Amino acid sequence: MKTYIKNLFLLPAVIAGLGLIPAGRVTAQTFTNLHSFTYYGSDGATPDAGLILSGNTLYGTTSGGGDWYGGTVFKINTDGTGLATLYSFTYGNDGGYPYAGLILSGNTLYGTTVEGGSSSKGTVFAVNTNGTGFTNLYSFTGGSDGALPYAGLILSSNTLYGTAFGGSSSGYGTVFAVNTNGTGFTNLHSFTALANYANSDGANPAAGLILSNNTLYGTAVHGGSSGSGTAFKVNTDGTGFTNLHSFSFSDGANPHAGLILSGTALYGTTYQGGSLGGGTVFKVNTDGTGFTNLHGFTALSASSPYTNSDGANPESGLILSGNTLYGSANRGGSSGNGTVFAVNTDGTGFTNLHGFTATSGTLSTNSDGANPLAGLILSGNTLYGTATAGGMYGTANFGGSSGNGTVFSLALGSVSAPAPTLTIVPSGANVILTWPTDAAGFTLQSTTNLVSPVIWTNVSPGAVVVNGQYAVTNPVSGTNKFYRLSQ
Repeated sequence: MKTYIKNLFLLPAVIAGLGLIPAGRVTAQTFTNLHSFTYYGSDGATPDAGLILSGNTLYGTTSGGGDWYGGTVFKINTDGTGLATLYSFTYGNDGGYPYAGLILSGNTLYGTTVEGGSSSKGTVFAVNTNGTGFTNLYSFTGGSDGALPYAGLILSSNTLYGTAFGGSSSGYGTVFAVNTNGTGFTNLHSFTALANYANSDGANPAAGLILSNNTLYGTAVHGGSSGSGTAFKVNTDGTGFTNLHSFSFSDGANPHAGLILSGTALYGTTYQGGSLGGGTVFKVNTDGTGFTNLHGFTALSASSPYTNSDGANPESGLILSGNTLYGSANRGGSSGNGTVFAVNTDGTGFTNLHGFTATSGTLSTNSDGANPLAGLILSGNTLYGTATAGGMYGTANFGGSSGNGTVFSLALGSVSAPAPTLTIVPSGANVILTWPTDAAGFTLQSTTNLVSPVIWTNVSPGAVVVNGQYAVTNPVSGTNKFYRLSQ
């Protein structure tokens, strides 16, 4: 039973006081470090990207470590067993330093490396889920095709879509398409040159895209009318490029992460900006209207370790479950090492689900990881993600290694929605109690005291709908009472 006490204290003739106990998201989180990367081992180090899930297997990348120190593609079971390195990059023609996550089609994983390849400007690659069949599908040249693809890919039919941070005629990045067999590379959009840090379309896209019908949506870190980045859309044939929103710092700045789509609303994060400069969670409609800052991360403390209550500088995107957005912040929290957070799509109910713990020693180790850069995935009531630093591994090759990042899970347990608002209005000899009709299944209850054992009684007669609100009318007389909504 979900119970929300609104603590209405009624005297025989007047309302003496109203105390509210905040009743936001109720969670029972269990954090588990599934794996700490070793750097000197073959498993890799510094997992900057998020994960994908197939069955009970998580797939991801590390931007460093591995047999040749050029990063890895790995898999691990959701219970932390079965870690295997599927591929170690050599930083040669195969690529090096995969900063982005993977996508899966059948038994094939697709991804990007930010460096390496025939021109050392990054690659698009494919590898089977059993580690066989590695293929360099495309090597960026740094010319009109772009360079340094920090972001991952999306797949539609046999076409992969992505962004390159640099390159093109202006040097400020591209949106591209390439077939899954490596043919048909197409530059869909080249971002224009900057003048005093500003332009019309944005610059340096660092995040992947999302696709709805024939429209791709994404973000650019820089450029736009104020030089603080943009949210944009472009058709899959390269036509119809539209700058949906230019960030102005006060509403957010420098979006490093991509977008998610629900209905006609796009949701995302900015790394900086907002009212206190620590970044934001925002939404904007697919036609560019209705921009709303849902959450501005609070200021960090003035000295190291730069802490706050909610986190700061989110570099990762969001995921959506019901009306709840989940994400991670790279910095801040109780130890300054970042957080996992949740917030409702209307901006209410922000919750710090996990603050990464303090690191110690010259290798900056801890039990859970630190500084998450990537987004999360949700399976059932469990979130899975990566932290780019922290962790501890006691038996690594070559005498030990730690502080090189983790794969983690966060079991949310039972999650309840924020409490509906109970409004109390005096009306002559009565008091009228109302709450929203979209909070279905709630019953108004009362008690004469809060001393254990508390006995709550349903208020009779029950609620009726008046002016679009549930309403109950009670006389202001007799014994003092407390009221609550119970579900």
